[in-house]
Amino acid sequence: MEEIVYVNTEGKRIDGRKLDELRPIKIIPSVLSRAEGSAYIEWGQNKALVGVFGPREAIPQHIQDPTKAIVNYVYRMATFSVPDRKSPKPGRREIEISKVSGEALAKAIFVERFPNTTIDIYVHIFDSNAGTRCAALTAASVALADAGIPMRDLVSACAVGRAAGHIMLDPCKEEEDASDAVDMPLAIMPRTKEVVLLQMDGIISKEEWKKAFELGLKGCQQVYGIQKKALKRKYEEIAEEEAKAIEHVDKQLKEISENPELLRGGNK
Repeated sequence: MEEIVYVNTEGKRIDGRKLDELRPIKIIPSVLSRAEGSAYIEWGQNKALVGVFGPREAIPQHIQDPTKAIVNYVYRMATFSVPDRKSPKPGRREIEISKVSGEALAKAIFVERFPNTTIDIYVHIFDSNAGTRCAALTAASVALADAGIPMRDLVSACAVGRAAGHIMLDPCKEEEDASDAVDMPLAIMPRTKEVVLLQMDGIISKEEWKKAFELGLKGCQQVYGIQKKALKRKYEEIAEEEAKAIEHVDKQLKEISENPELLRGGNK
């Protein structure tokens, strides 16, 4: 069996990226009309859709917390999102990701402003190729902002990994399957660099950890920029539509002022 070259002599990885380069990311907010906020993300091959509902009354009443809102984050993968058909029943991995991601977002949300309520965040992964929890968390943060839920900051996430002895940003599936692979999902609130999620699968040295953590922080800052651009683009489009509507009304008013007979249906 031919040995996989994870990093070639030019410093390029399997998919042509540099060690500190993210896969292409596209985020589109406001894609679901019946949700308070939503976002669609494409991160490399990964594709996910997020819907936010609430804050709304927590039901049944016994789950209510009089001091804060409950962040209910539900992460699910479609049966066709992986090469081998996945069981539709939520697995341990999905339950674990739901728990840690919800806790990460709760750190950013002003939950104390919404007692006895739930903020429901539903995530559906349609295509998967490593790093889905980071992609989903990134999109969920944009969806929360889209819903107008007050937050201390956006939550930005990315993973750092190791393959064939190389520390690399945003590993793909082939790199995650390396014999010495380490996977480290990281999420922060970028303005303060407060870490809200940090996990690791594998063992690395202290030197590798320092390098991986610094690389992860830089990656999260890049993701933060993409999130802000996506949200800014949305409001620029809204402003453009409003400007066109105002221009249309002004044009009609001008026509009426110049031709008063238009108010009488054209009859003289």
